[in-house]
Amino acid sequence: MKIAMVASEANPLCKTGGLADVIGSLSRELCRMGHEAFIILPFYKTVKERANLTVTRRGSFEVTLSWRHQNAEIYETEVSGVNYILIGNDYYFRRDGLYGYDDDGERFAFFTLAARDVFGFLGIKPDIIHIHDWQVGMLPVLIREQNQLDPTFAKTRFVMTLHNEAFKGYVDRYFLGQFYNLPDRLYDDGSVRFDGMVSTLKSGIVFSDKIVAVSPNHANELLSPGDSMRLDGVLELRRADFTGIVNGVDEEEFNPETDPLIAGHFSATKLATGKKACRKKLIKTMDLDDDDAPIFGLVSRLTWQKGIDLIIGYAEELIARGDKIAILGSGEADLENRLEDLHARYPRRAAIYRGYSNALAHDIYAGSDFFLMPSLFEPCGIGQMIAQRYGTLPIARRVGGLADTIVAYDGQNDDVADGFLFNDYDVGGLRYACDLALDVYADSKKMRKLVVNAIKADHSWRRSAELYLGIYKELVNR
Repeated sequence: MKIAMVASEANPLCKTGGLADVIGSLSRELCRMGHEAFIILPFYKTVKERANLTVTRRGSFEVTLSWRHQNAEIYETEVSGVNYILIGNDYYFRRDGLYGYDDDGERFAFFTLAARDVFGFLGIKPDIIHIHDWQVGMLPVLIREQNQLDPTFAKTRFVMTLHNEAFKGYVDRYFLGQFYNLPDRLYDDGSVRFDGMVSTLKSGIVFSDKIVAVSPNHANELLSPGDSMRLDGVLELRRADFTGIVNGVDEEEFNPETDPLIAGHFSATKLATGKKACRKKLIKTMDLDDDDAPIFGLVSRLTWQKGIDLIIGYAEELIARGDKIAILGSGEADLENRLEDLHARYPRRAAIYRGYSNALAHDIYAGSDFFLMPSLFEPCGIGQMIAQRYGTLPIARRVGGLADTIVAYDGQNDDVADGFLFNDYDVGGLRYACDLALDVYADSKKMRKLVVNAIKADHSWRRSAELYLGIYKELVNR
């Protein structure tokens, strides 16, 4: 089966968050299962500048956005057994970041149009085009509206995965014609209209054959008015074609038995020495007090969604009890500054690294005792599953994929529990979960049980890939 992943980022070539991990890992797993999965990406400046990346130029073609005419330069490369098709255009993609520009709507319209045309250009007839989030949500609209008779797409079916519904891909209605060369009819009949604008996210939902949320619990949330980011009405119309599949984690990269970035290796059966070495390294690297108090780790974008305000609100109480916090992340300036202020007042109890370091992320996952994820909403989350791989127990809010991937400790179920959950989005809720965690920490036998449970939890991509494959097969066999 030919499966095209079309997305704005993919690990290891370019990454700002969990979306990239999903694209890279799912594609690799599908290839291992014998299918021809490949990834179509923008050829960003950051990708061009990667060391040891060999690309082959396949040619170019013109892309028309109303009166705009831009060239799409097509390259190919292979990474970890997966073929990447890279769409280059320096005007749109020779920039320091992936997103956050005033013309993002135009940039990803160009990419979407070029992605549509690259199939015919390279002679590829895909069975499945799997699109991800708002950046490429218009792709099935384009093909269904403009390529009905094109033999390239005669048997193609469309799957859309929703990773973060907070970003709906709004563009003004006149850009439907200006960017995508599509008729006003699609706006007037409501197909692509949302909040008085064109939403590329909604468009993908309406025009795809199947829609997938990144966890079953989050799929249910998206059908509920209170938790749906106002998409419940749209998704209710597609309920029969809407499901949830939890993400997995890359078990090769995040493997405590072989990880070259951590200080000591360990497993569920050989735990103490390696885990202790990882803790020692984290304490030294982040200049924390070297004592027996538990370490609460955090690796996250520092944004309103992630519950950072709850952590800041609770941190002084945690530190007053003698505990320690190790934070890695960047994001909203106010949150960064408040965490820096916390560090300035408690330099040996609250450490923060502003930015991203892959090596330090692994140190925090492996060297912490607990991992904080008190998110306001979390479609799936990957950090909690990575932490579990390293025997670091997640403390999270009972939302989205966090509820699907953590077996919450309730005071008695230490034979199966592998983390802690709370309900209310307030400091009291976080305090409740942390109190439970500290009770467990004080009981070394119980703590070891939960740590072993966490390491043994199955969050492999194989299981998730099989569920996606089931959807693909259902569609191609219709």
